[in-house]
Amino acid sequence: MPISWRLTVFNTLAIGAILVLLGIGLFLILREALLSNVENTVKSRAALAARDLEVDGRSGGAPQVKLADETAEQLSLDGVFVVVRNPDGWVLYESVNIPAGALRQDAVWREVPTTGQPASGTADLSNEAPDYIYAMPVRHGVGPTLILEAGHSYSDLEEILGIIGTVLGAGIGVALLLSIGGAYFLARTALRPVDAVVSSAREMSETDLSQRLPVANPRDEIGRLATTINGLLARLETAFGRLEASLARQEEALARQRRFAADASHEFRTPLTAIGGHADMLDEWALEDPEAARQSVRTIKNEVERLGSLAEALLTLARGDEGPSLHVGRHDLGEVASEAVVAARAAANGKVSIEYAAPHRAVRAVFDRDRIRQAASILLDNATKYTPQGGNVAVRVGETAGRAFLEVSDTGGGIPEEMLPLVFERFYRLDSARTEGGVGLGLSIARQIAEAHGGTIEVHSKPGTGSTFTLILPPKPPTLTS
Repeated sequence: MPISWRLTVFNTLAIGAILVLLGIGLFLILREALLSNVENTVKSRAALAARDLEVDGRSGGAPQVKLADETAEQLSLDGVFVVVRNPDGWVLYESVNIPAGALRQDAVWREVPTTGQPASGTADLSNEAPDYIYAMPVRHGVGPTLILEAGHSYSDLEEILGIIGTVLGAGIGVALLLSIGGAYFLARTALRPVDAVVSSAREMSETDLSQRLPVANPRDEIGRLATTINGLLARLETAFGRLEASLARQEEALARQRRFAADASHEFRTPLTAIGGHADMLDEWALEDPEAARQSVRTIKNEVERLGSLAEALLTLARGDEGPSLHVGRHDLGEVASEAVVAARAAANGKVSIEYAAPHRAVRAVFDRDRIRQAASILLDNATKYTPQGGNVAVRVGETAGRAFLEVSDTGGGIPEEMLPLVFERFYRLDSARTEGGVGLGLSIARQIAEAHGGTIEVHSKPGTGSTFTLILPPKPPTLTS
């Protein structure tokens, strides 16, 4: 059974029980009040009749009894009849004609001679029986005590009670019908937000968690439930978004790993092929030719050095991917730049001019000195390789917005805008013909070092005007504990 019907039935039963109890209670109260009114009227009129009763016993026989005309008229108006008996039960007076058989069957008065106290009860005396009878002793002069009975018919009372019962029953029935309709209406109104929530929930799919349940009244129970479910949906949407992003990153990482493995295999294959070829030459005939033998040995040594550099670069990248361990301290970035410039000038051997403008004061930051020196050397080596003979490389160190930076600019051919995002990719070389001995891992290592410090490397370049690489360090790297 739907909740709306269950609520309707429950409310109807509860209201019906309340109405029936109230109706019965009201009926009993009214009945008691009407009965009490009849009894009080009869008793008061009996006392009035006893006071105004005229008894004449001078004749020596049965006393003559009568009521004053005004009293008799008052009794008649109140619907009360009076019967006066002697102690033996003979009727001496009756205000209305009562059948003799009924008078003989009346047993209420019989208690009075025995107890000497008033008595009351129900009897069928009048033509509108049943009647309420009140009997009391009446003493007068020196004669015997008489018994006065006053009565009132219950027929009018029963008619009134019947009308009241009918009205109450009809009222309770109408109230029950109205309560059924009202309870169903209230239940449907109260559960209408639930229907809206159910409809919205059915429209949702497992691939679209952006929809939300309607909240008609956020302060009631259903509104709070819908709000709670919306919060859950928001958290699920966020979680699924993160999961999708994580899966995308994993796929991207797998793709990079595949590219990395392919590129690494290619880079290793080239020197190994050269080494194998010259080893075969030496084995077959080059040993007989001293000049050819020396040339093969030099080539093998160069390729071995190249393999060593490649292996060292790959090891550096692998350690960085695992989360490099930094030995940080507070150092002068200008001193690190100066050392890297001296080493780069020696390596360039006059091919390009390397200028360093020392800052007016020390530029101190918190970093791993060896790793930042390595990054600076990579940037200088990269600038030297891509700067033509006679070109210039400029190095500058400074601070901006509380962040230290090391800037390396060159006068090379520049980098096309569409290739700028690729220069930090592993094994990517802009012009392999002009980078003999390079493997395309330097800038990747430099960026990894910067990111390990919580910093970054920015590049700005235009074809024909050269490039500028800027290593930026934050005030405190994330791995530093205070």
